[in-house]
Amino acid sequence: MPSSNQQVRGIIFDWAGTTVDYGCFAPTMVFIEGFHAHSVEITLEEARAPMGLHKRDHIAAVLALPRVREAWAAVHGAAPTDADVQRVYDDFAPRQIAVIAQYAAPIPGVVEAVAVLQARGLKIGSTTGYTRAMLDALMPVAAAQGYKPDASVGADEALAGRPAPWMAFMNAMKLGIYPMTALVKVGDTPADIAEGLNAGMWTVGIAKTGNELGMNAAEVDALDATDLRARLAPIYQRLYQAGAHYVIDSVADLPPLLDDVERRLAAGEKP
Repeated sequence: MPSSNQQVRGIIFDWAGTTVDYGCFAPTMVFIEGFHAHSVEITLEEARAPMGLHKRDHIAAVLALPRVREAWAAVHGAAPTDADVQRVYDDFAPRQIAVIAQYAAPIPGVVEAVAVLQARGLKIGSTTGYTRAMLDALMPVAAAQGYKPDASVGADEALAGRPAPWMAFMNAMKLGIYPMTALVKVGDTPADIAEGLNAGMWTVGIAKTGNELGMNAAEVDALDATDLRARLAPIYQRLYQAGAHYVIDSVADLPPLLDDVERRLAAGEKP
C-alpha cells in the first residue's frame, strides 16, 4: 500500500554524532592521524569542517583547504592531486575500521526515542559518510547496545554520497516507503540537511550531540546552562541556514516534532 501523504512513515538517521558517537569523534581523530601519517598536521576544526561527506570526499575537501593545501605542498613538493587523495583515503579506511567499534555506543536517549518511534509504527533507516565495510564493523556493536535500524546504506553503495539524495532513496526502497514526504531525515551536519532536502524529505538538525559542537557527553555536562546555550545558538543558526525544517538538541527530542510534521502534511505543506 502507498504511504499516506498525511502521515510520517519513517525516519532516516545519520550515524556518528546523531545516533552513536557523542561528539562525532571516531572519524575526526582518524582523519588527524591519517594526515599525520603523511607528515601533514591538521586541526580538529579542519578535520570537522566537511563532516558528513563520503570519507574520500571528506579527505579531498580537507586537502582543498588553503592552509592544508599549502602544508601538503611544503612537505611533498607539489599541491595535492587526486592520486594523493586516494593515497590518504587508502590509509584512512583501515584505520577507521580498526577503531570504529570503540565509538558505537548509542547517544543517551537514542534507544528510548527509537523505541517510541517504532511503537508509533515508524520504520528506521540510516545513511552515513561511512562505507559499507565501516558500517559492518560499527552496526553489530551498536545493535548489541540497543540500536539497530531497519535499513542502512553506506556512502560507497550509492552513486554518490551527500549532498546527493541517492542514499536516502535507497533507504526508502529498502523500507518500502513513498512518497519521500513521508520520511524525515535527521542528522548533525549541513551535509545531512542537504541530503534530506535534495531527496524531498523533512529535515531535522541535531545541535548538541554532533560534529558542530564537537564535545563529548562529559564535556557538555560540565558546562553551565548559560554557556551551553551560547555555544548551541550559532549551531542552531547554521543548521537552519542549511535549510533544516527543525533543529533540536538530540534525537531524544525528536518524537514530539512528528505531530507538527503530520499537521503540516495534513495542511498540504511539502518539505
